[in-house]
Amino acid sequence: MKSVVQVIALLFLSSVTFADTDSASQGEKLYAVYCSQCHGLEGDGFGVNAADMDVLPKDHTDTEEMVSRTDEDLFKAIKHGGKAVGKSILMPNWDGNMTDAEINTLVAYLRELCCAAAD
Repeated sequence: MKSVVQVIALLFLSSVTFADTDSASQGEKLYAVYCSQCHGLEGDGFGVNAADMDVLPKDHTDTEEMVSRTDEDLFKAIKHGGKAVGKSILMPNWDGNMTDAEINTLVAYLRELCCAAAD
């Protein structure tokens, strides 16, 4: 039953229109739809799926780790999956779900998450 509710919630969230929102808000919504299940709503790596994973998702609020990744690396990981950047194969590719512009917006939001912890 829990997985049915999660699938329904994901389908609902994925139907949200992003075109009429500002960039920061759009990035946050994209993160909620595509990333939060594993990385958590706060980006700390403790999403609802994390407990069932052999490799814990990255903590996007870990400033030291995140600044060691270029925007290009983050873009490539999102677009082509973790395997494309030598990371976990559990990280899916989202190129069929997001445009390059949306992925760039998401990368900008990741920078907000990582840097907010440093402020």
